[in-house]
Amino acid sequence: MASRSGPRATGTDGSDFQHRERVASHYQMSVALKSEIKKLNIAHAVVWLLVVAQVVVSQLNLVSHKVVASPYQWEYLYLLSIIPTVFSFMALPKNNISYLVISMISAGLFCVGPILYGGMEMFPVAQQLYRHGKAYRFIFGFSAVSIMYLVLIISLQVHGWQIYYCKKLLDAWFTNTQDKKRK
Repeated sequence: MASRSGPRATGTDGSDFQHRERVASHYQMSVALKSEIKKLNIAHAVVWLLVVAQVVVSQLNLVSHKVVASPYQWEYLYLLSIIPTVFSFMALPKNNISYLVISMISAGLFCVGPILYGGMEMFPVAQQLYRHGKAYRFIFGFSAVSIMYLVLIISLQVHGWQIYYCKKLLDAWFTNTQDKKRK
């Protein structure tokens, strides 16, 4: 550290960095993965809120069905997909392995399951739209099936990455746990 009164003290020129403590790699990985999972949880919450908005607007007849189409069956099942996100948010602050495992399993059941079902449910309508150019459901003037397939694709990517990062985070946490048991 430079001072006004004289030269720098010996050993403080920055050359002693090799002897300093470093953060273990699994802790660094844990922080990075938690950050990614939080971002994906927020992205999922935004998609979920859009689906909730469509269901609520349609069920309460707030606008005409010509403006916002009635929801497909898979959208009602997809409303349960908030459960894995809640468990994920609960697992991250305290490194709770059981909540993260519940989040991963329920993500497959309540997120990916309805998405796959929705793709199959809407396929005949999409096929009719692209073969004959006829759409019967609309969301703000756009074909409902096109918009919902876009939502499906985005949701599938978000949930796929969520499950992947949760698995990587579990691996990092288990590495930490195994290291502690060995000592």
